[in-house]
Amino acid sequence: MHKAGFVNIVGNPNVGKSTLMNALVGERISIITSKAQTTRHRIMGIVNGENFQIVYSDTPGVLKPNYRLQESMLGFSKSALSDADVLLYVTDVFDSPERNKDFVRMVNENTAPVILVLNKIDLIDQHKLEQKVDYWKSIIPRAEILPLSAMHKFNLNPLLKRIEDLLPESPPFFDKDSLTDKPARFFVTEIIREKILLNYEKEIPYSVEVVVEQFKEEENIIRINAVIYVERESQKGIIIGHGGKSLKRVGIESRKDIELFFDKKVYLELFVKVEKDWHSSEGKLKGFGYKLD
Repeated sequence: MHKAGFVNIVGNPNVGKSTLMNALVGERISIITSKAQTTRHRIMGIVNGENFQIVYSDTPGVLKPNYRLQESMLGFSKSALSDADVLLYVTDVFDSPERNKDFVRMVNENTAPVILVLNKIDLIDQHKLEQKVDYWKSIIPRAEILPLSAMHKFNLNPLLKRIEDLLPESPPFFDKDSLTDKPARFFVTEIIREKILLNYEKEIPYSVEVVVEQFKEEENIIRINAVIYVERESQKGIIIGHGGKSLKRVGIESRKDIELFFDKKVYLELFVKVEKDWHSSEGKLKGFGYKLD
């Protein structure tokens, strides 16, 4: 008997969804920063065993959209409700369902089995943890609640075991050697965007999109040209920095991580271009690979 299914990870921003995803997959699939809206796409990570295949999906944090990019991000989260075989609703010990009551209501109305992952339990004591568990039982009564720490991989094995138990009988959906549904270029753009999130403040990271224009794999090296798009000329100057120092730092940090990801030497060239108000333009968003209703 072979089991396979889609295990979709949803929840509010900054509760540890991407950290959990990487821990479950055993690879660094999703980028992680402390800033909200780090994840913009639905990213699949595939775990294969002899008798099972688990297709995990990391999704953007649920938010009330203010522009078209955020509408697309919310769309990825909602789509994860509709095709889940198992739903992982991730919260943490500081989170409140009041942040997105409509989404919690949709989770309650969903028919897929729900495991509520209560993350970051290393940050509170046992008494407060028990209070949190009781509280979430009242919010999503049909969910199984599993407290853990994704960062420290504490209590991860019981979650893995429960997911395997809940998987339906099915042949695999992807080749058994697949790790993700995303192409190599996608991970290059995500690594570069992560470095921008880590190196710049205020609105700059949220005004940035990255596109790989050339990905040429040779025997001993991968040659990559990537464009960092911003919305205004002033942002272009900030990204480049005085004498090009800021862009050079992003390039060096990105190249090191890309080399680790592909286990190969990388030549990376970065360019910065202005694409006015791209995050509100339907045509530009589609060109950047976002799905819109």
